[in-house]
Amino acid sequence: MIDRYTRKILTELWSDARRYQTWLGVELAACEAMEAASFVPKGTASAVRARADGKLDPARIAEHETRTRHDVIAFLTHVEELAGEPARWLHLGMTSSDVLDASLAILLRDAADEILSGVDELRGACARQAEAHRGTLMIGRSHGIHAEPITAGLVFAGFYSELGRARRELVTARDEISVGKIAGAVGTYASLSPEIESQALSSLGLTAEVVPTQIVARDRHAAYFAALARLGTAVERIAMTVRHWQRTEVGEATEAFGKGQKGSSAMPHKKNPILSENLCGLARLLRSYAGAALENVALWHERDISHSSVERVIGPDATGIADFMVRRAASLVDGLVVNADRMRQNLEHTGDLFFSEAVMLALVHKGMARQAAYELVQAQALATSATLGRGGVAPGQPSFRTRLASDPDIASRLTPADLDKAFDLQHHLRYAGTIIDRALGDKIH
Repeated sequence: MIDRYTRKILTELWSDARRYQTWLGVELAACEAMEAASFVPKGTASAVRARADGKLDPARIAEHETRTRHDVIAFLTHVEELAGEPARWLHLGMTSSDVLDASLAILLRDAADEILSGVDELRGACARQAEAHRGTLMIGRSHGIHAEPITAGLVFAGFYSELGRARRELVTARDEISVGKIAGAVGTYASLSPEIESQALSSLGLTAEVVPTQIVARDRHAAYFAALARLGTAVERIAMTVRHWQRTEVGEATEAFGKGQKGSSAMPHKKNPILSENLCGLARLLRSYAGAALENVALWHERDISHSSVERVIGPDATGIADFMVRRAASLVDGLVVNADRMRQNLEHTGDLFFSEAVMLALVHKGMARQAAYELVQAQALATSATLGRGGVAPGQPSFRTRLASDPDIASRLTPADLDKAFDLQHHLRYAGTIIDRALGDKIH
């Protein structure tokens, strides 16, 4: 984790102090369950809690680990220093992964809650822009080339909808990861019982792994990090779109540019889409962590330790980056400067060529074979394209509609009224509002 791309709350969540405090919480939950089963003396957990809770010293644990070369043993040694004799009952019948996996589940769950809160902020920003620009005309593009008209509101509604699907998957992954095991060395409860496990995990807000080994199955973690990767990719699509919009030749929207902000160290005139570019880069990182999590699924027999080093990195990094991304993206979308006039200018750049499909279909309805209609319309469209300048059809050159009306094969089938209908922009976009309403109606909470 680096401060540049991590909010303070996530840094604190993955701090040594929070991690060890979570370990203690797991140990005390297990101890209380063992007390209820008359497995350890009554009052043990409360005695340890009174002497150790909130008093753990990460530096002291690190000292012990230099000698023991085992983090959980170092932690337990420190708890014994603080709590004294009652601490000897901690960890009874347990293995390190009983503590580690339950704790990791808690931290990943809590991190997911922060990320989901950020997703809601981002979806709110997209919804506001979808409403504000539901009627803002712009050209739709396929392959980066002008296609047919859309509205800017449709674009933001699409972002909103995709983020909703990513949110739903993360909620599912959060539930799937909220699993622990307190089942001993190879998951058989040799020195414990399922009842002790169930009570302990329930008090921590977790459920028990169905078939535990020494660890919780890592396909659960892979699903979690895959959900983060999907979310990051949804954010990247927003950022990629903004980067295209902000290109000088396009100019349809720009990132907010604050007073005193600088774009380039060399060129004072520059305004660069730095937030969007940053989000695209972070999305690449986030996807790489999903690959690492998938590699962790296949472990030797009941457990090896190859997954541990990976999770120490990807747990804090992936959740920190995902949380940072959704909140930066929310700010980006909310502050976006939409240039409706430029959108309209770009829409008109090709004259009225974007009505070509409507004309072709009108010819089909009049009895012409589709391929024949396509070729007739294409011939006039390409002729029009050859006369385009920066502001549309060059002065003195006929428009696309004029060329169509002058074509005897077309004019013999389509009346001026037929062409009027084919060139009706409002008819073309008559369902835009319906699509936006359909998207924004999916609240996904």
